[in-house]
Amino acid sequence: MRIATWNVNSITARLPRLLAWLENSGTDVLCIQETKTTAEGFPADELRELGYESAVNATGRWNGVALVSRVGLDDVTLGLPGGPDYDGAQEPRAISATCGPARIWSVYVPNGREVEHAHYAYKLEWLAALKAAAAADAAGERPFAVLGDFNVAPTDEDVWDPALFEGATHVTPAERDALAALRETGLSDVVPRPLKYAHPFTFWDYRELGFPKNKGMRIDLVYGNEAFTKAVTDSYVDREERKGKGASDHAPVVVDLEL
Repeated sequence: MRIATWNVNSITARLPRLLAWLENSGTDVLCIQETKTTAEGFPADELRELGYESAVNATGRWNGVALVSRVGLDDVTLGLPGGPDYDGAQEPRAISATCGPARIWSVYVPNGREVEHAHYAYKLEWLAALKAAAAADAAGERPFAVLGDFNVAPTDEDVWDPALFEGATHVTPAERDALAALRETGLSDVVPRPLKYAHPFTFWDYRELGFPKNKGMRIDLVYGNEAFTKAVTDSYVDREERKGKGASDHAPVVVDLEL
């Protein structure tokens, strides 16, 4: 079974690349973030033609998440149970479903913007709610994983130059403590292997030749419980998909399992 996560940074803009990647990669389940479309505008018909069912949580703003699967898509939950509101509403940042033998979450953790911003406090509240919502499945015997764009680099090794991020979001102790608390529910970080260079970055900014210079971050994560991680046979960052015209600023993270 092959499961992947990918922040596509607009599924409309990335659709030809997405369809080609799914057709060629052998992916069974894909967690998608930053759809930037409504649920009605999501390309479910095009994905169905490739054999994939879709479940979408999106309102047409810059966020939005989805799950697409060719091994089943059951017991879908839209949103983060108990999650906080921002500006009076719960943003579409989480979706979960049972895909074959595994329970899978696709999440797009709030960015946080700046440490003093209200969005940063919201980010920490959101991560605490994710921990609470995931705890039962994380401790269970069924394979379970939370995949997505966490907007947090777990360690200093996960950013290309830690000194440049001092005092900024994505690397603060509070954010990293929130990830550690999530892992304490019974989840482990499935660290992928890089296809090039020493560290498996998953995001490179479009500006200042971030990708060619490998000025990246590892913020797209796969957190699995024991039943999930024991089944992992390989994991890698598909860096090739970050290349070329019209690429997302994130690369897919792929996990192979014997389930």
